[in-house]
Amino acid sequence: MLQGTLDLMVLQTLDAMGPLHGYGLARRIEQASEEALQVNQGTIYLCLVRLVQKGWIAAEWGESENKRKAKFYSITTSGRKQLAAEARDWERVAGTIGRLLQMAKR
Repeated sequence: MLQGTLDLMVLQTLDAMGPLHGYGLARRIEQASEEALQVNQGTIYLCLVRLVQKGWIAAEWGESENKRKAKFYSITTSGRKQLAAEARDWERVAGTIGRLLQMAKR
């Protein structure tokens, strides 16, 4: 996984799905990728801590589907602005790489 892409995927997933706990968030990313991506639990929680510190997501304790205490994460207004900026950057980079890959061989 390219550095920074997990942040983008977390922000997009929270924006699309609403509040999720860490395990549910990791599973949703894996499902959306049709299992092409495997999200390590340690990695997702480091990402969530970093995003909370940046103010792009907020954390709140709640109860999971199996009645356990869990921390739920939601995107903030600042996070939505960051998501829009990162999505624009990603589209620009992906488009550039796509054009380079399509160049005719000389």
